[in-house]
Amino acid sequence: MYGQSVPLLSAGGPPPVSFDLPKNVYRFGEQTLWSTQFLQTGALANGTFRLFTTPLGQVGQGFAAALSISETNLKEGGRIPSGIAFDCFGIAAQQIQTTTSTDTGTGSGAIVNTDNQIGNLVNLQQNGVIQWDFTQTQVDVCPVMLAGFGGGAFGALAASDVAAGANTQQGNVNNGNGSVWLYRKHPVALPGNSTFSILLRFGSRAAAVAALNAFQVRVVLLGYYKNVIEIA
Repeated sequence: MYGQSVPLLSAGGPPPVSFDLPKNVYRFGEQTLWSTQFLQTGALANGTFRLFTTPLGQVGQGFAAALSISETNLKEGGRIPSGIAFDCFGIAAQQIQTTTSTDTGTGSGAIVNTDNQIGNLVNLQQNGVIQWDFTQTQVDVCPVMLAGFGGGAFGALAASDVAAGANTQQGNVNNGNGSVWLYRKHPVALPGNSTFSILLRFGSRAAAVAALNAFQVRVVLLGYYKNVIEIA
């Protein structure tokens, strides 16, 4: 008995485990990247604004103060980190109202000039266009009208709590024309170390942003990531 060769596995059993350790471990998940442009009082016609270039904690993209986590979650502007691949399958564009002409470093309040601020939303929807920018190549995505973000130019309205006879209506509007823009079959692949940005462009018929009615546009990229972790 002890002189015979005994097989370690019976016929048809699972293969033996390799003695070699893996060199890399891959981690997969879903992630959103976002970036915001501040559009101050003034002309928008034929304007081009570049998003995803200013990282967290720095000043840019129309803001007078450093961008916080509400405005962006980029650690490095305009570049996918090394060792990470990002596939974008959806894009959303959100309008955020303010009651100032320039960035004051404070949060946005409720709408008080309903006419002008709803006009800002319609202006953005009808005249704004989103594009990818890959250094030397620009790729059209869609008009802002097709990149919804929930909500809508409607919703709860309430009179402000001021003296009788001076009440103004306050409410909320958003780019809620439909679902987010989705790449149904072919996501946009952004390999590690690749550079990119999103362009927000306006046509020649875009109206100007009225005084005390500046607004922000936050663009969100929805996607999958693959992270390579070297262990040996």
